[in-house]
Parts: sequence; structure tokens; C-alpha cells
Amino acid sequence: MLRALLLMLSVVAIAHAELCKPDAQNAFKVRISIKTALGDNAYAWDANEEYLFKAMVAFAMRRYSSKSTTQISNVLLCNVTDRVSFWFVVTDSSKNVTTVPGSVVEAAIRMNRNRINSAFLLSDKTLQFLKITSTLSPPVEPSTPVWLIVFGVVLCLIVAGIVFLIVSGIQKHKKKNKESTERENLEEKVEVTVTLENGLPCEVLDLKAGHINGVFPADDERFTSL
Repeated sequence: MLRALLLMLSVVAIAHAELCKPDAQNAFKVRISIKTALGDNAYAWDANEEYLFKAMVAFAMRRYSSKSTTQISNVLLCNVTDRVSFWFVVTDSSKNVTTVPGSVVEAAIRMNRNRINSAFLLSDKTLQFLKITSTLSPPVEPSTPVWLIVFGVVLCLIVAGIVFLIVSGIQKHKKKNKESTERENLEEKVEVTVTLENGLPCEVLDLKAGHINGVFPADDERFTSL
């Protein structure tokens, strides 16, 4: 009985070795750059991290399809290197001797890529599935709503227009006052040189030479000659 059990386990191990190997059908290569991503806070890749990776892949498979019964044991890793890179396959949970189609695994990984990255504190650039294209990052939403930005721009334009009207009005008022003052000064100068009497201009009298009124006759013509 023991021999039969050992023989069965060895057969399963050989079958798994044939399923998981570089460039095998439905196999994917993973490259991880922990040191690049975390620097001095980098953690060591060990059996516990491998277990977490298997668990995350199984989680992705089960979340992708409600009919999936993938277990951690169905995720096989092989050719693990120190740098860290490895290959993995997902076996069929009902047979355990065949692998799940690569297209299904790829769709499950793409659907849950952010969750897998978060589990290892990595990103698409530091946790690379070489045959699986990176998922597009969600669009970045601005911290300030777009409508508020538009409202701010319109409000600034309105305020600028009001300020322009006020400044131009003040300048026009100053210019008008200046012209009025200049006109008044000119009129005062004219009044100094010309005297108005009953609306008619009269020449300024020459006080030294005197002025003879033609209405009254001169003294020498007061009497008629005989």
C-alpha cells in the first residue's frame, strides 16, 4: 500500500514536471524586481512568497469564473531563479493532469492584475507576466472637478472685464476734467485782453492819451463865429 502511494506521488510529480517547464503549453514566465521597486525595504523571495503567489493566481481564477474550483495546489511553479523569475501553469482541478488554457489564465490575470500587484507591493513594471500584456491603468481623475475649473476661468474673465471697465472709466473721467480745466484757463486769458460790454467787445481805453467823446463839441467850437 505504501509502495503504491509512493508510486502514485512520483507519477504525479513527473506529470507536473512535464506540465510546468519553460515554453510549455499554457505556461507563463514571471519576472519580479523587488529590489528595484522597494529599495532598502525589499523583502526576500522565499517559499512563503511562492505560496502567496499561488494563492493569488488561484484567487484570480476563481474570481474570473464562478464555476472555477481552482485550488492553490493547482498552481505549479518551476525553474525558480534567485533574481527572481519562474514559470507557472494552472492545472485543471477536475483532472489535475492537464492545464487550463492559456487564454483563460491570461484573462483571469488581466482582470485581477491590480490585486496581484498590491499583494506584493509591486507594479506592472516590477511584476511582469511576460506573455500577458499590461493592463491599462485607470484614468486619473483631477482633484478639482472640471466644472469648477471652468467656472473659475469664467469668473476670472468676468472680474477682469469689470476691472477693465472701471479703470477705463476713471481714465476717461480724468481726461474730461483735464480738458474742462484747460478750457476754463483759456477763457480766463481771453477775458483779460477783451472786455465785454452789453455783449459787444470794446477796446481798452488809453487813460494817458484820453478819449474825446464826439457827442459834445470842443470848447473852441462852443460859440458860433460872427
